[in-house]
Amino acid sequence: MATMPDTSERNWAGNVAYRAERILEPTSLEELRGAVSAGGRVRALGSRHSFTDIADTDGALISLARMPREVEILPGAVRVAGGLRYGDIVGELDAAGRALANLASLPHISVAGAVQTGTHGSGDRVPSLAAAVRAVTVVGPDGELRTVRRGDADFGGSVVSLGSLGIVTSLELETEPAYEVAQTVFDGPLWDRILERFDEVSALGHSVSIFTTWAPGDRAQAVWVKRRALAAGPGDAPAADLLGAVRADGPRHPIAGAVAEACSPQLGEPGPWFARLPHFRLDFTPSVGDEVQSEYLVPRQHAAAAIAAVRARGEAISPVLHVCEIRTIAADDQWLSPSSGRDSVALHFTWHRDEQAVRQVLPVLEEALEPFDARPHWGKVFDMGAERLRQLYPRFEDFRALRARVDPSGVFGNAFLDRVGLGA
Repeated sequence: MATMPDTSERNWAGNVAYRAERILEPTSLEELRGAVSAGGRVRALGSRHSFTDIADTDGALISLARMPREVEILPGAVRVAGGLRYGDIVGELDAAGRALANLASLPHISVAGAVQTGTHGSGDRVPSLAAAVRAVTVVGPDGELRTVRRGDADFGGSVVSLGSLGIVTSLELETEPAYEVAQTVFDGPLWDRILERFDEVSALGHSVSIFTTWAPGDRAQAVWVKRRALAAGPGDAPAADLLGAVRADGPRHPIAGAVAEACSPQLGEPGPWFARLPHFRLDFTPSVGDEVQSEYLVPRQHAAAAIAAVRARGEAISPVLHVCEIRTIAADDQWLSPSSGRDSVALHFTWHRDEQAVRQVLPVLEEALEPFDARPHWGKVFDMGAERLRQLYPRFEDFRALRARVDPSGVFGNAFLDRVGLGA
């Protein structure tokens, strides 16, 4: 098993320096079990796409990058190794004629890390990535394997678990027949149309994203519409009319001025599900790279009011921002999922990598969203404290009890969990 003692290791964005004493890279299940049970605190290190210290520890970080890269097609599902990224598994799925119902904007993120932090794709009827999980297997604090399946008493707390219940070795994800998606971008949609007819706008496709910089004016930047190729729905002309927008005359990047080559194909051309649902191509740096991210999910019924509240703070937000994306997510039943128990609208902020400036604007943003019970994404920067988080999650104490039972010694604990009220 390889050991990397370099404490200068950082996350993907470079805004978090890991404090771990060492990074371990097991190459087998036995090595992984031995690393966990050897004593001291441990945490899993995934694709490093979290913007907080959620993955850090004062003990050992365990990377699964050198573990066997297993993908097993099952009836109606796929079993994948914990260290794999979504981009690593979609080719084999598609070759077998299967697909996932949902993907995030980035195929670069690990499956285990994404579901454990409540990461999502988008769509009125599309729940978070965690909703596809039907079983999860972890190495527990004693080094033993433990599998929890949908229907088990603990399942509601075992997928979106913030890395606190064990190191994920494999997951089973539900699949469906492969399908095609076409993606079209509309420039300059009118805010009045978006706010007054939000339900119609979000129903333009399987997945719909509204992009804005919150700059003054009566128009947002763009709306991206991803439609399943055989699904019924309005054509481009009715969609453009609804939005008061024009269909883009060429490929677009969510961030104005960035090179669109990094993005998945647009212009209404149908193609494989895995090449259209993400915004970015696997072989390019996603987004801009030099960034920090935040995200807040509000109940869907508050969408227009929450958007209006953020627009009113645009003068404070816009100078620190690359772009903001607004999307819908269907409810799921994971206890700590930001979309748990409620259909939601997510407001995702891609900030310039000036964390001091971002930290100054977060209280302004959270104050604007507080009346709408906004829940922050666990893997992205936020200012909210433990007491407020406890109020936002009806099963918060149930999860605390589950964690205390599964990991009574706090092997998987860290400063992040302590800070959000989920520590030992």
